[in-house]
Amino acid sequence: MGLLSKLTNSVTPQKKATDDALLMHAMFCMAGTDGQIGNDEMAQVEGYFMSLPEFEGKNFGQVYEEAVKILRRYPNIKESVKSLGELSSRMLKDKCYMLCADIAMSSGDVDEAEDQMLEAIQRVCEVQDALAQKILEVLTLKYAK
Repeated sequence: MGLLSKLTNSVTPQKKATDDALLMHAMFCMAGTDGQIGNDEMAQVEGYFMSLPEFEGKNFGQVYEEAVKILRRYPNIKESVKSLGELSSRMLKDKCYMLCADIAMSSGDVDEAEDQMLEAIQRVCEVQDALAQKILEVLTLKYAK
């Protein structure tokens, strides 16, 4: 965060993030938890962008830039998860968790950092434990070998 941003944040109201940018931000947080976003993870994010109604008619580059702006409001990726509380509905918060869980499990090996990120997303989005469990059960079947 630059000096101008630090000085103006207290007087300039932050534009509320849009749901599409928040969802993309969440997916990139999950995909980048290990410090890099692999080709498979990027393809998955792009696939969701092409298929989910929240992104219909939107430009990937523009939504990506909005997602980056969300990240820049925070000192690091872990802190930026707090922004997901701004999602406008219960359904979107649950969907956000499901998308992130899918991205985490798609690699076949969920590491400690991904597990912690997913728990943080569940907490911030206030996803009920029973629903989170169902989502993880279904995704376990999806990725079973």
